[in-house]
Amino acid sequence: MKREDLDKIRLHFRKNDPIIFKAMENLDFDEWIKPRKEKRDNGSDYFSALCHEIIGQQLSGKSATAIINRFNALFDKSIIDPKKLMAIDDQILRNVGMSWAKTKYVKNIADAYLTNTVQFTNLHELSDEEVIEQLTTIKGIGNWTSEMFLIFTLGRENVYSHGDLGLRKGFAKLYRIENPTQKQIEKVVSKWIPFRSYGSITLWHTLDSEVVEVNKKIMQNEK
Repeated sequence: MKREDLDKIRLHFRKNDPIIFKAMENLDFDEWIKPRKEKRDNGSDYFSALCHEIIGQQLSGKSATAIINRFNALFDKSIIDPKKLMAIDDQILRNVGMSWAKTKYVKNIADAYLTNTVQFTNLHELSDEEVIEQLTTIKGIGNWTSEMFLIFTLGRENVYSHGDLGLRKGFAKLYRIENPTQKQIEKVVSKWIPFRSYGSITLWHTLDSEVVEVNKKIMQNEK
């Protein structure tokens, strides 16, 4: 990420939400977000990213990486071939560590790609809402997976997933609100627009380290 872009984002949070700004001061966003590619060829990298999102669901980072690596090893290249995926026996996919449900879901994605049910090549041209609408037509992909795809694959900057339990836990920890309601969360998150994705990343980060000790004076001022 360019320094000037990062400075702009942090300035926005410093002005609008000093609590989360304190948490992101030393956060390296480049460790979370991969550089975006301007050219997407035939959409095969989007397809691969979705498969990886499905495989990694409800798993720790270490476990997800191990299974994804074994899954990738079934193909000649790191980009997953949807035709070959459809031809792989379900038990082989199960043997790399995927559940039966995830095995079915990645094949549903492959089918959507091969039948052009979803326009993978054009996803980057759609609005956030349109991307979610397209992807959720695939059985096995819901709003959460679509929102993760928006943030980590398309690099969209203004996404917050209310269905993400990690974000809810991070929010409760950072703002010291036990069992926050969606209304309470939205009141805060609305201040982050148009950079909600960076606020989301910061909340996930708070669960990975002890870098965040909320400034009590800031909390008192907010009240």
